[in-house]
Amino acid sequence: MLYYLFEYLDKNFDLPGTGVFKYISFRASLAIIFSLFFSLFLGKRIIALLLKKQVGETIRDLGLEGEKKKQGTPTMGGLIILSAILIPVLLLTKLSNVYIVLMIVSTVWLGTIGFLDDYIKVFKKDKKGLAGKFKVVGQVGLGVIVGSVLYFNEHVVVRERAEKQTVVWEKDKTLIDDLTNNESAQLFSKENIKSTTTTIPFFKNNEFEYSYLLTSWLGDEAKKYTWLLYIIIVTFIITAVSNGANITDGIDGLAAGTSAIIGTVLAVFAYVSGNTVFANYLNIMYLPNTGELMVYAAAFIGACVGFLWFNAYPAQVFMGDTGSLALGGIIAVFAISIRKELLIPVLCGIFLVENLSVIMQVYYFKYQKRKHGIEYARENRLFKMAPLHHHYQKSGYHESKIVMRFFIIGIALAVLTVITLKLR
Repeated sequence: MLYYLFEYLDKNFDLPGTGVFKYISFRASLAIIFSLFFSLFLGKRIIALLLKKQVGETIRDLGLEGEKKKQGTPTMGGLIILSAILIPVLLLTKLSNVYIVLMIVSTVWLGTIGFLDDYIKVFKKDKKGLAGKFKVVGQVGLGVIVGSVLYFNEHVVVRERAEKQTVVWEKDKTLIDDLTNNESAQLFSKENIKSTTTTIPFFKNNEFEYSYLLTSWLGDEAKKYTWLLYIIIVTFIITAVSNGANITDGIDGLAAGTSAIIGTVLAVFAYVSGNTVFANYLNIMYLPNTGELMVYAAAFIGACVGFLWFNAYPAQVFMGDTGSLALGGIIAVFAISIRKELLIPVLCGIFLVENLSVIMQVYYFKYQKRKHGIEYARENRLFKMAPLHHHYQKSGYHESKIVMRFFIIGIALAVLTVITLKLR
């Protein structure tokens, strides 16, 4: 909204300083500041309201250190994160941008599913919360919406490289750093094309077309079904990452801090993918209009960091499924939108390992139970407890140390993900 106000003032009154709102970097900086302010300002009030309504977490007795102290800590703190994301985004972004609309819908959609789950747990006193099948239906529904929009919407396009690129490099010997925006645009074709091309990490000229998965063994006729395959892939990614973030949210500060690290990398990718100069220099796909997503990512980072003010050990509030389901879904939709979804296993390595630890624990238990009996299976679990962060708690590590070490690993994975821009 502020973007359109200042655009109007700049065009009609030529007021000094109003033109600065054109720049994504400026609005992204404001988005971080605004989201931090809103999360800190609203956080106190939302926590006070939750305490008044006695919206406390019911902690199961899992034999973990410090468990009893957390009994009654306010939950549903994801409302702080969602508010601190949506308010700056509505104020500072181009709301006509299809990617921004998609991110807003994803945020509200998954936030609502998580809110219903927390509401049932807290107010209906049902520890199971929203039935798992309804969560999956909600995640699949969002996957269908996101996949359909990204495949069919006319504004979701890529721009291919023009043959003129080789002439510029071989004849003029001009470094891309020295090119102006207009000159660099010549290195891409003027035509926007519809495509389901994505990025394969660690490979040069690393584009992969999803339709190849069908045409390689069913022939060219199968290409018309690419939309169905694409929606299935998108749905799987959203469901997997959303659940991964949900599982990771088990000790103070872990999910919020990890999400902030991931969001920082996604902001970088959004900016370079939507900028002709950087896209050319880094030899990556140029995706028109995705640069605007950097503003959303900035609000996302600020909201996660601001929430950590209250969620760091010892937590004053838990995000609940209201926040964790939304965080994972946001990360997934964002990565898919900028064609970096195949980097998720690296970038979201913490989420992946946490997810895998639960799956491995369950299947190993079933295997031991079938082979040796229930008592043996209980005494010889793969992990002391799943997900993985609880295993380390059971091993005697303080949760602050676990969180900090997970952050260090998350930062290392984030750096590795950024390096993939050049490491091919």
